[in-house]
Amino acid sequence: MKATNNYLNILGIATRARKCTFGEEQIIKEIQSRKAKVVLIASDIGIQTKKKLTDKCTFYNIPFIFIDDRDTLSQAVGKIGRVAVSINDSGFAKKIMELLTNNYRG
Repeated sequence: MKATNNYLNILGIATRARKCTFGEEQIIKEIQSRKAKVVLIASDIGIQTKKKLTDKCTFYNIPFIFIDDRDTLSQAVGKIGRVAVSINDSGFAKKIMELLTNNYRG
């Protein structure tokens, strides 16, 4: 699963470049202000948080992708207990979506 590793590497770089937002409320603010370019959601997120984020993304027409579990996501961004991340940079978002949609249909 080389593609999966690639998207995690890009996610790590985006995090270090401060182009990511964490935390449910902050992500929702980024979605509402349309700063979020794509929202990555861990596959093992809680039902209510999942519904809230996917509903907001759908309403504001922001793409979202379900990815690996929270541990994989947390490790990629270097923060503990992360279940979702908003990518706020078009370049990073485009590359991550490319890698995930072409190679990781989940």
